[in-house]
Amino acid sequence: MMDINWAILSPLLFVQLLLMLVALINCLRAERTNGPKWMWTLIIIFISLLGPISYFVFGRRND
Repeated sequence: MMDINWAILSPLLFVQLLLMLVALINCLRAERTNGPKWMWTLIIIFISLLGPISYFVFGRRND
């Protein structure tokens, strides 16, 4: 467990955190989404990488 290669892992964690923050900001600022905002917020936060991606693919409305 102590032999974690942080040089590879840290950029992936940064991208995941950045994607989550952008998705949360977009979700909270959106007037309407496909489904309730509280549901998309929970999906974005608790389903680490696939949550924000699924929000951008399925949750956003382009009215």
